[in-house]
Parts: sequence; C-alpha cells; structure tokens
Amino acid sequence: MDEPMRILVVEDDPKIAGFIVKGLKQSGFAVDHGADGEAGLRLARSFGYDAAVLDLMLPKLGGLELLQRLRAEGCRMPVILLSALASVDDRIRGLQAGGDDYLTKPFAFSELLARLQALIRRSTQGTEPTTLKVADLSLDLIKHEAVRDGRKIDLQPREFALLEYLMRHPGRVLTKTLLLERIYDYNFDPQTNVIDVLVHRLRAKVDKEFPVKLIHTIRGVGYVMKEASE
Repeated sequence: MDEPMRILVVEDDPKIAGFIVKGLKQSGFAVDHGADGEAGLRLARSFGYDAAVLDLMLPKLGGLELLQRLRAEGCRMPVILLSALASVDDRIRGLQAGGDDYLTKPFAFSELLARLQALIRRSTQGTEPTTLKVADLSLDLIKHEAVRDGRKIDLQPREFALLEYLMRHPGRVLTKTLLLERIYDYNFDPQTNVIDVLVHRLRAKVDKEFPVKLIHTIRGVGYVMKEASE
C-alpha cells in the first residue's frame, strides 16, 4: 500500500491546530504538529514532508523567519501560510519569503484542504491550474480574487470556498448536504439552511448585476454552476 502524504502543521493555537490536524487525518494524510517555530523548524529538517501549513505568528521563531531559513537551506516543500493579517502587503511579504499560498483566518477547512491538494499536485505534476473559469467569471486561486466581466468581486472566505467548489464542478448538480460538508466541515446540522443563505449571498455578488446567471437552483436537490439559463 502506498504511504500517505505527510503534512507538517506549525500552529501555536491549540484549537486551530487541533481543527487542522483532525481534518487532515480524516482526509487521509499523515500529520505532524509543531506548537512553535523552533519545533516546526526541527521537524521540517528531520523529515521529508509533502507540504506544510505554517502560521506566521509563532512563539520562539516567527513563521516568516522559519520559512526563510528553510528556503535558504534548499527546502522546496509547498507551504501554505496562515495569518490573521489580511492586507495585500502582508500576503506579498509571505509570498516573497517563499510561501506558495496564503490563507487568512478564519477559514473553512474545505478551502485549506483544496488549496493543499492543489499545491501538492502542482509540486508533483505541475499541471494544476491556478485560475478557474466559467463563462466570463474567473477565480484566481493564488491571489484569492474573483473577477466577472472585468469587475472584481469581493468575497468572504466561505463565499470563496463555495464558489471555488462550484467552479471546479461546472454542470454538476451539487447537493446541499455535500456543500455543507465541504464548506462547513462537520459542525452543522444537515437540516440547517446555512447553505441556502450562503448561496443567496454569493448570487448577490456573482449574478445579480449580470444578465447571464451562473448559479442555478435544482429544486429539492441543490445547486449547479452553468452558463445556460434556467
């Protein structure tokens, strides 16, 4: 049997670390956790990881310095940076230090998982697209930006995660239960209407001002992303 992909998680917040580690293990990864920058550096130097999830604000050794040291030593593993800092300058600093992707807190686990899988595929195959397109709507997975007909659309993390999942499966009807599991992980009652509310918010941003609607309801089932009119 093939060995599972091995992921390093360096995060000092026990609740966030537990959330990430549990989710990754349930997704089939082998996971090691470092609770501070020095522990993360030791682990990264000791084992061969397929990717890392690295918080920027760490005790003992900051995330940026940790990453810079690893890159200076020739370590090329894909790294997703986590931070509560969401400005463009903060993202640029993280990417310039050697990060491959940047995710701001709070985030949906489904988004972290999708980005991690994409980074691993790119590092092993080099074929994963960085931009998704449906009609005149594009989604930049690196810059975390949505643009339709030349107009930038500002999205909250879960709105982005939902749109990304819909755009990865154009023409496929996605049930509310599936979307609930993908966007909200395992924490919500299947009878809740949070997906309907989230889709309503996303439509207001993606479809409302445009003549061609892309997000369609399949009554009693779920939603589908397609260019054709209902």
